[in-house]
Amino acid sequence: MSRVLRTFREMLGLLSRGDFSRHCDNLLNEAIQAVEECPADKCKAEITVKITLDYELGRIDIKAEAKSKLPDTVKFMKTPFWAIDGQLSVEHPNQIDMFRVPRAAASRQSEDDDEGEEAAAS
Repeated sequence: MSRVLRTFREMLGLLSRGDFSRHCDNLLNEAIQAVEECPADKCKAEITVKITLDYELGRIDIKAEAKSKLPDTVKFMKTPFWAIDGQLSVEHPNQIDMFRVPRAAASRQSEDDDEGEEAAAS
């Protein structure tokens, strides 16, 4: 007498001669490892199992698929840049102007420095 499968679990264990079940076990182990190693405080892994039943003249062919989506293992933070004259800069354009000494003030400061040096020398 032939064996009759009564549960979904029994059927899953027989798909592709047990290879599908082992494949799902591997996906589960990889997902658990990925979430444990996740650099973020919170992450998510996903395993999708798809079972397709094709019926023809009393015969049912079952096709199984399983895939996983794992969290990113490396997270990089954003780095701000500003576009200046079509190029990238790490300095904010307004801050560059804030620390620049205007040319007229720079020449006056240079003259003041020269006078201070002369007075100190005498």
